[in-house]
Amino acid sequence: MASVTYKNVWKKFGDVVALNDMSIEVEDKEFLVLVGPSGCGKTTALRCLAGLEEVSDGQIMIGDEVVNDIPPKDRDIAMVFQSYALYPHMSVYDNMAFGLKLRKFPKDEINSRVEAAAEILDIHQLLQRKPKELSGGQRQRVAVGRAIVREPKVFLFDEPLSNLDAKLRVQTRAQISKLHQRLQTTFIYVTHDQTEAMTMATRIAVLNYGVLQQIDTPQQLYDFPANMFVAGFIGSPSMNFFDGTIVAENDELFVDLASFKIKVPASRKEIYGHLVDQKVVLGIRPEDIHNPEFAPPSIISESVAAMVDVSELMGNEILLYLVNGDHNFIARVDPRTRVEMGQQITVAFNVDNMHIFDPSVDPKNPVVVR
Repeated sequence: MASVTYKNVWKKFGDVVALNDMSIEVEDKEFLVLVGPSGCGKTTALRCLAGLEEVSDGQIMIGDEVVNDIPPKDRDIAMVFQSYALYPHMSVYDNMAFGLKLRKFPKDEINSRVEAAAEILDIHQLLQRKPKELSGGQRQRVAVGRAIVREPKVFLFDEPLSNLDAKLRVQTRAQISKLHQRLQTTFIYVTHDQTEAMTMATRIAVLNYGVLQQIDTPQQLYDFPANMFVAGFIGSPSMNFFDGTIVAENDELFVDLASFKIKVPASRKEIYGHLVDQKVVLGIRPEDIHNPEFAPPSIISESVAAMVDVSELMGNEILLYLVNGDHNFIARVDPRTRVEMGQQITVAFNVDNMHIFDPSVDPKNPVVVR
């Protein structure tokens, strides 16, 4: 078991900066998920840790040992790839045992490790089959089993579920979470799917253009995003954003959004007071926009008129695509809501959970105001 540390790590491919001064400390036995859009640097970070890419600057440590110059085979890590990377001519047993055979482990030791891993993953009955005889989910479990038999200090997962269908992805996600609890080993997992990140991680590191945006627990990232990128990336459907201006009227503060205004709660007036007459971005999640008829009684809400553009019945909820002036936004409302396309309705914004972002420092990625 071991911790992992990225210390001021840079990775450049010519003029392209894939990792920009990244520093992360992964605790022993933690399940850290690196998440972000394609090209954000998450897979590069994993490959640098595995030794498949050389860092341009900075240090990577496993435990107390700097591994920059240590060959991949000596880093005591095991990696599960998106493509499974199984040998098609070998049986499942031989695929799982292959790495141990290369390291000249005793036959009895190899057999016991493979049997134990197969038992954990419930693939004991598949050991004599070839990869072509397996489903996608079974192949993925074999790839994970090949990593388990290594008994490494750190497990690395590079988008292992992206080739699976939706139902199987959910099942395998749960299996990997249970596997982490059972093995009590450090897991570092890369995905572009924020749902995977939210449901599996001890902590999530959000990357964009090689820059670490925020690292925290899933709930903290959801409740307290550091900037607009994190706020928009975490959550599905993503947070609604409205360009506006903070204005003061009759000793009250409002966010003026041109076609409507949102009153700032009394508890936030002091926080936002210095932003009067400044351009801001208001953010609110779809689940904080309610049908007033079914809104929780305890929330502080502001009524907003809107036209229903599209309605999507999901069974346990309804997603309403709404229009007000130049603003298009999404509400996640109670399934008992009855509306028609083109209908004018009123929705309730839960202003307790709204976010205000200040674009004055970085217009492309405004920071949250707290």
